[in-house]
Amino acid sequence: MTVVEVLVEGGKASPGPPLGPALGPLGVKIKDVVESINEHTKAYAGMEVPVKITVDAGKVDITVGIPPTSSLIKKEIGIEKAQTDSTTDYTGDITLEQLKEIAKKKKEGMLASSLKSAIKEIIGTCGSMRLKVEGKAAKEIQNDIEEGMYDEEIAKDGS
Repeated sequence: MTVVEVLVEGGKASPGPPLGPALGPLGVKIKDVVESINEHTKAYAGMEVPVKITVDAGKVDITVGIPPTSSLIKKEIGIEKAQTDSTTDYTGDITLEQLKEIAKKKKEGMLASSLKSAIKEIIGTCGSMRLKVEGKAAKEIQNDIEEGMYDEEIAKDGS
């Protein structure tokens, strides 16, 4: 059994490096593997996606990971680069609804036990990216969530 792990741009894997050279010696149909990866990752267009390809006796298994939280946040609010210098103004603002969507995508890979915990974890990333949440600083909204001010909104069509 051989495992190949690569980062590919969502929906844009190609038979060239890094996939082709890694898969060529394994005797698999590279074109089929690339098409499958592109199908599995097209929802993450424009983002780097971790992909794990397991080849065992000619059988190919593809596991697609979730892009980093910061990439999902940037895509959600439509920015290319976040501000990380704490002395500058905020880069932007994200809504609680947008955070819920990101939390649902990331939930499997997180240690959070609930949607509320997952959202608080993602808000921490927003703070380091110099983003406001619902017009408030990250620490302030985390405290509000902890105090239950947003429980009803988080519970709406959530899990």
